[in-house]
Amino acid sequence: MGRLMRNFIQSILKLLNSLIGMVGLGMILYGVWLIRVWQREMGDLPFEDSDHLAPWFIYTFLGVGVTLCVITCLGHVAAETANGCCLYLYMLFVFLLFMLEAGVTADVFLNRDWEQDFPKDPTGSFNQFKDFIRSNFEMCKWIGLSIVSVQGLSFLLALLLKALGPHQYYDSDDEYAPDRVPLLNNAVIPPPYVVGNPVVGSKSDSWSVRINEKVNQANR
Repeated sequence: MGRLMRNFIQSILKLLNSLIGMVGLGMILYGVWLIRVWQREMGDLPFEDSDHLAPWFIYTFLGVGVTLCVITCLGHVAAETANGCCLYLYMLFVFLLFMLEAGVTADVFLNRDWEQDFPKDPTGSFNQFKDFIRSNFEMCKWIGLSIVSVQGLSFLLALLLKALGPHQYYDSDDEYAPDRVPLLNNAVIPPPYVVGNPVVGSKSDSWSVRINEKVNQANR
């Protein structure tokens, strides 16, 4: 029963990690598209030295997208191996990401001058992003809540998986999984010992021994 529960939690955790990875991949693609727009308008890449202000909005989208992809890979490894160190590291990253999102959300809703906390974006993408969220607030609100819910559920599943512990490949001391003990499969069972008279050699061996004894007596 415990093994079935562990496998179920691992499958759900992998599914949630895939959703987080899809969000990260979408952010990376959007950041790449912003880079193409910047290059078309400015004539150079944003990563090259230029006289323009740094497009921090592009850097932020790329950084968050790459971070989500890294967390997804770590989550898949942690879910597959159920290793305590990987699970702790995964939960730490998810918790830090959740705290960062909570801080930004609190600053936006509680601070009236929250726009002044962000530097000026020379690409104008930040203003377009704000306008899109304001015009589609209900949809963006549910998307944001869904992403936060997926992250929180992933954290709880990782915590449950850590509580269940690693895989147990045996049910008792005498039952082992055959794929974990390959040497036992190829082991040769020794024949049973038989108590009795010693086995006498063949007749040719005994005849040669007698001939040698007679030759030695004749030489003496």
